[in-house]
Amino acid sequence: MNAEIISVGTELLLGNIVNTDARDLSITLSELGINVYWQTVVGDNPERLRAALAVARSRAGLIITTGGLGPTCDDLTKQTVAETFGAQLYFDERAARELRAFFRVDNGGTMPENNLQQCYLPVGCTPFYNTCGTAPGCGFTAADGTVVMLLPGPPKELNAMLQNGGLAFLRTVSGAPIFSHNIMTFGMGESAIESCLRDEMNALTNPTLAPYAREGDVRLRVTAKAETQAKADARMAPVIALVREKLGGIIYGIDTPSLEATVLSLLLERGETFAAAESCTGGLIAKRMTDLPGASAVFRGGVTVYTNDAKMRLLGVDEETLRTQTAVSRAVAVQLAERVREKLDADYGIGVTGVAGPDTDGVHPVGTVFVSLSSRAGTAVRALTLSSRSDRSRIRTLSANHAFDMLRRGILGLPLELAEV
Repeated sequence: MNAEIISVGTELLLGNIVNTDARDLSITLSELGINVYWQTVVGDNPERLRAALAVARSRAGLIITTGGLGPTCDDLTKQTVAETFGAQLYFDERAARELRAFFRVDNGGTMPENNLQQCYLPVGCTPFYNTCGTAPGCGFTAADGTVVMLLPGPPKELNAMLQNGGLAFLRTVSGAPIFSHNIMTFGMGESAIESCLRDEMNALTNPTLAPYAREGDVRLRVTAKAETQAKADARMAPVIALVREKLGGIIYGIDTPSLEATVLSLLLERGETFAAAESCTGGLIAKRMTDLPGASAVFRGGVTVYTNDAKMRLLGVDEETLRTQTAVSRAVAVQLAERVREKLDADYGIGVTGVAGPDTDGVHPVGTVFVSLSSRAGTAVRALTLSSRSDRSRIRTLSANHAFDMLRRGILGLPLELAEV
């Protein structure tokens, strides 16, 4: 099935709002094996929306609209779609009840009557009730066989609606159910991984294997069509095993969301802890770890020592080392990791120091970073030369990823250096 996403909203055309809905939908549809061939953005204008729908209808089997389902006079998506596909509208009583509950009408709250226009849905549709907003969505198959989905514009509402009804509807109209697993990797680029697995990727049909670069790591998605999850897993298992054999230690998890989530799980299993001393990452390692529930059981704490004075005062880094080797050096990274581990009584200590840019420190080029890991087994340093074309945020993200990867490898007893596969 080929799909077109039509995002409705003048604010999108004006650039006032970034269209994250189309991105999120494209990712979701891809994971379901539905091809997104076109994305269209149209303003809050029924004539232009009708024109966009006519074009989409001529080339896509699935049309998904986002936005324009609210209570105001410019929210005309539902009415325009119904008119285009010859669908009659009915008043959905459940949607009305949930709307009144949202406004707490029974407890004295007030609800402008124009909100009730959101409760009209196409006859015969599958309603998607809104769990964090007011406008319901829906899905239906038109008389000509086109599958249509109407989803709200606010990203939080759209993504919640996909989870609460939208995905199930898509699976029923996309043919055989599709299931997938994500093999998460760090340490090789997308092109290098593709080169390593190219023959396998080209030979596979069901399941399939495809790489997707993210900021700082690469996800390999294995996808299979089958009647049940168990049958799909049986088809995917040999592919996952093959990828594990070829890529080895750069795989940090299956279906895990991030490197830090893997680290958290490993430390919890072992009852171990870590602490971090950060310079160029500015507390990013601590932030990413404490974003995760349960982090207090494994993260002893972190210190951001951005200046030389802070490094000396808070962690006792040697003044002579700072003077002779500079703050951006292997020796300082070692002291950061060792001192923070000692002071916070952790099993592992991480130290990060480097030049995130845009200016150099007068000695090292932008992207020079030293990441250190200290444990009872000793201290190791990973010297990084990250692309100077990367912006400050990306250099900090990659540095934090390297820190979590070193910690993961240290916990598992893997080589701390990155080796070519």
